[in-house]
Amino acid sequence: MDNNQYQLEYSIDAIQAHKHNSKKIVFTNGCFDILHVGHIRYLAEAKSLGDILIIGINSDKSVKKLKGPSRPINSLSDRALILSELKSVDYVVSFEEQTPLELIKMIMPDVLVKGGDYTIDTVVGSNQVIDAGGEVTLLKFHDGYSSTNYIDKIKKP
Repeated sequence: MDNNQYQLEYSIDAIQAHKHNSKKIVFTNGCFDILHVGHIRYLAEAKSLGDILIIGINSDKSVKKLKGPSRPINSLSDRALILSELKSVDYVVSFEEQTPLELIKMIMPDVLVKGGDYTIDTVVGSNQVIDAGGEVTLLKFHDGYSSTNYIDKIKKP
């Protein structure tokens, strides 16, 4: 078994224990390639919606498919370490697929969170979470903060 699979199994077991202890589980996902103020605000707000915040983080391969051949800037292990050191984050679990749907089905959070640039209909896993009695929350999008904007700014002469 590879290390990522071990981490996933360990995390799922720990998350199930939290659920058994009536902890409110919050889940969000993303690439989190270059962490910025928008991410920090978003994750702090997501954490305030429950007891345990889990981040599903795209693997390097899936970031490349989503963002293009020059991404990610930071490796999965670097992105996961940075996120795991934030006080608002309890678990970071990577996924290889293009979407976190299978991960969401395994975790079945009480609250599924995405940014305000989504609608409930476009949030992957929203139907499954709602059908299981959970909720989907869209947080305010903080304009001007995106990894792509930062990368473009750095590239400008």
